[in-house]
Parts: sequence; structure tokens; C-alpha cells
Amino acid sequence: MYGEITVFTFIRAAAAASLIVTCAPALARDASIGDIEISDPWTRATPPAAKVGGGYLTLTNKGAQPDRLLDGSSEIASRVEVHKMEMTDGIMKMRPVPEGVEVPAGVTVKLAPGGYHLMLLDLKKPISEGETIPVKLRFERAGAVDVEFVAGPFGYTPAGDHGGQDKAGAQSGKDGGGH
Repeated sequence: MYGEITVFTFIRAAAAASLIVTCAPALARDASIGDIEISDPWTRATPPAAKVGGGYLTLTNKGAQPDRLLDGSSEIASRVEVHKMEMTDGIMKMRPVPEGVEVPAGVTVKLAPGGYHLMLLDLKKPISEGETIPVKLRFERAGAVDVEFVAGPFGYTPAGDHGGQDKAGAQSGKDGGGH
């Protein structure tokens, strides 16, 4: 009987640990600066030799003036840039967006797989599942803010996040695009 309890306890503990790791991106901390609210920052674990990673989040501008996410910085990457995935002549292409992504007044913009997203370039180390990645985001009006991105498993995409986008590559007032 003692052995059965130990096995049962082990299985329960393993299931709980698995649930915590699987839900790690849901544990990301939201942030704000000025009129910009930042929610659900997450990334994915990378393979050991990967030199790039992606960053995804939701930006809400509660103010009366537009703002713009310009870029970022992180201790684990040489550069953090805004990029965009888009379909061109039937081929999905990714390109840097040096001007950043606009966050119009009163609008929510989602950086997600398949549209606008952040690229962490020249990674100094792989991103591990469950790891918290510090990134400083730089906005045109609001300034800079530190955000913690939580790494989900390799290939992770949150439920319901399918990366849809409108003509501008970001949805106004609802979920939209990203990498």
C-alpha cells in the first residue's frame, strides 16, 4: 500500500509540474508605460543552435494619441526588432519593420505568429521552456519599459491565437497578427 501511495503521489506531482510548464506563458507579467498596456508577453523555446527567437504580446493604447513600438533590447540577444510576416505572391515572407508598429489611440494591437512580432536576433544562448526572458521595449511616445516574456514549449501557440491579420497586419480593437 505504501508503494501505491508513492506512485500515485508521484503521478499527481508529475501531472501538476507538467501543467505548470504547459501554462508557463499564461504566467507572464503584464506591464504598462504611459497610456500603453502590455499583456500576455510570451516566446517559444528554441533549439540549441538557434540564433533567433520570436516575441509575442498584446498592446493596448488607452490614450488619445497614437504611439509606436519601435524596437527593444535584451541581454540574451544582440538586437530586438519588429518584424512582419505577410503573404506576397502566394509566398509567406518575413521582413523587418524599421519604423515599428503603430498602436493607434484607443486600439489593441496583437503581435502574434503570422503577422507583426518581435525578433530576438543573434541569441547569446538558447531559450528554454519555462524561462523568463527580460526585454526592454521602446515606444516612440511612452518611452522604454521592461517586460518579462515567458517561454512556452518549442512550437507553442496559445489556444485561439491563429495569427490572423487585416490589411495593415494588425487588428484594431481585437486580436490580430504577429510572427
